[in-house]
Amino acid sequence: MSDLIHYERNLPHRLPPGEVVFLTFRLAGSLPRTVVEHLQAEIELARQRFEVEPAQLYAAQKRYFGRFDAQLNKGEYGPTYLRQPAVAALIAESLRYFDGMGYDLRCYCLMPNPVHLVMRVLEEAPPLVKTLQRLKSYTATQANKLLGRIGTFWQAESYDHVVRKGELERVLAYVVENPVQAGLVEDWEQWPYTYQAPL
Repeated sequence: MSDLIHYERNLPHRLPPGEVVFLTFRLAGSLPRTVVEHLQAEIELARQRFEVEPAQLYAAQKRYFGRFDAQLNKGEYGPTYLRQPAVAALIAESLRYFDGMGYDLRCYCLMPNPVHLVMRVLEEAPPLVKTLQRLKSYTATQANKLLGRIGTFWQAESYDHVVRKGELERVLAYVVENPVQAGLVEDWEQWPYTYQAPL
């Protein structure tokens, strides 16, 4: 992971300064291994099939994320620590803490398991991966204290993609509408852990 702007683990990560990025990270153990392996096999097959067609690969990656996110939002498996107001408030406060230092925060939504956010990576900031490591490390430690538990809190890898020109409005709407789509509230503004920066 020597190149902290473009790197790969199980998924490719592209976090270039100046770009708007849509990012999702989730609690550890939030999906059964079989589901994760199946979804990863699908995206790998798409990568092989569409290697020369970037538009088709991008569409396949969006479908992959949609299925992945739908599984998370069901909340049928694994922990849902972010349902607890003290834990959700800690995460929300930490996301806002790094606003202006590591990124320009556009919006976020904390669901019972995943965190979705959209931000512009600041040109002069440290690599976004470093900011995310700090954020996840701090919130994991503090959340575990609040919950009286030990162990891994966040899944190590995040899902991210650069928001393409013309997509920002749709992506912002997708993020803030998550609680509505999950049937948790009727209007996104009713969800206490959703934020959208003034336009």
